Amino acid sequence: MLKILRIAVLVWFGLFGLASQLSAAVPEHKQLAHAPEDSWTMPSAVVLIDAGHGGIDGGATAGPTLEKDINLAIAQKLYLLLNSQGIPAVLNRTGDYALSDDNRWHISRSRHKRDLSQRRQLTDEIETTMLVSLHVNWTKDRSKHGPLVLHQSSGESALLAFCIQDTLNRQQETAFYPREGKPFYLLRKVDQPAVIVEMGFISHDGDRMMLTNPREQLRIAKAIASGIRQYKWITR
Repeated sequence: MLKILRIAVLVWFGLFGLASQLSAAVPEHKQLAHAPEDSWTMPSAVVLIDAGHGGIDGGATAGPTLEKDINLAIAQKLYLLLNSQGIPAVLNRTGDYALSDDNRWHISRSRHKRDLSQRRQLTDEIETTMLVSLHVNWTKDRSKHGPLVLHQSSGESALLAFCIQDTLNRQQETAFYPREGKPFYLLRKVDQPAVIVEMGFISHDGDRMMLTNPREQLRIAKAIASGIRQYKWITR
């Protein structure tokens, strides 16, 4: 709960350290739902950005490069872009910590299960209309590269995935199709439209250079934001 409150505080004040990288400032009134003076409220927004992994869970690795750091860097940029474009967004983590540390309600020895259930729980506690979970891929085949968006079985999730896949394909000059992610916990358990965005392969030299370059991270974030805007325009 302490880190959930920290999310609300950091979203309210904005991620000022990153703001200088973008040309437009985030409208303050769109960062957090207004609360009555005599009560507390959780953030309310359109998009919940899930920055995959964190803390003890580094995710996929390639030498010293950790997936958790890539996910957070691009998630922060996406957060600022969406808010600056009039699409209120919140982050479920704003630093390098594991969401499983906040989970005191799921009785399980598995840190991984507590982490995933905490991410799903936040979709109930924070009022949003979609979940966009950011990750990077890894495989033994070092020739594999490019983005892949995984979706739920619902049509709305599939449409969101197609919109984001299309904009990432154009950004990375690829031609991949999104896929249904049946085995993935978040896609099975989250009620609102949700997608997992694998932004590239950390195991591929070219993708890794792109994923760790701040300017290319911003291009990835812009592509994802564009896909979300397309989805919102189609479903309005």
